[in-house]
Amino acid sequence: MLYILAILLPPVAVLFTGKPLKALLNLLLTMIFYVPGAVHAAVVVKGHYDSKK
Repeated sequence: MLYILAILLPPVAVLFTGKPLKALLNLLLTMIFYVPGAVHAAVVVKGHYDSKK
């Protein structure tokens, strides 16, 4: 579910992982250009799921 959110609304997906500072960085990346924000969100979400295992 977070991966879909990472593509549609990258900063919200990063915020849902519990990392507010990374969410601000992602907001900046998304505002500059959408693709880096989406890639960063996908990486953060993957790290979140990996750490839960």
